[in-house]
Amino acid sequence: MPLQSVLRRQGKPMIRPQILDLFCGAGGAAMGYHRAGFDVVGVDVQPQPHYPFEFHQADAMTYPLGGFDAIHASPPCQLYSVANNIHQRSDHPDLVPATRERLNAAGVPWVMENVPGAPMLNYIVLCGLTLGCGVKRHRLFEYSGFWMWGPPPCPKGHPGDWLLVFGHTVLTRGKVAGKAKGGGNVIRREHVGTDRGREAMGIDWMTRDELSQAIPPAYTEHIGAALREHLEAADAAA
Repeated sequence: MPLQSVLRRQGKPMIRPQILDLFCGAGGAAMGYHRAGFDVVGVDVQPQPHYPFEFHQADAMTYPLGGFDAIHASPPCQLYSVANNIHQRSDHPDLVPATRERLNAAGVPWVMENVPGAPMLNYIVLCGLTLGCGVKRHRLFEYSGFWMWGPPPCPKGHPGDWLLVFGHTVLTRGKVAGKAKGGGNVIRREHVGTDRGREAMGIDWMTRDELSQAIPPAYTEHIGAALREHLEAADAAA
């Protein structure tokens, strides 16, 4: 039983709700939930020395889900990424359906994040430019067990000097430098430092490689506000 429910039944003061962060990486999603008022526990099969909260190195597909008020999961995205569409690799795991099955069985509200092209259901799309970030970085967020208000719409044409953070590098958005022989535009981009990428993502604790796998905390701060509102309303009604 989630800790909040136990405390409520015992007549004790409520504390910050707890959220489990599966496939947590270095903690971009975790920081957003923390800012939204959650205590966060991260789980990842790889060591995450820069994860900013309580961390357990374990398999996210077998880690116990009980005792949390909500769950977030970011299963591997490489199978669905633009880069994989180009290289046509087939050795990346497809964990979205199995993760969804685990989350549905947990009995608490949950969120699952992935890239455009992933087989997501009942999702919203968030764009960094609408949330004050210096990256576009569209991500899909499937959710269940709570009501989510509509996301801010993407600015038409995504104007501005935002950055691309991916594939172990940070690049400027780029300018059209001409036309390719096969049609389409030739884009000239400039490599910039990791510090510029950290600033654009709103993350100051990650390495360049960690940053390329992360989502800006602003995304889950936005989602966490709706989730926290749901949990508080459910607690008040109980």
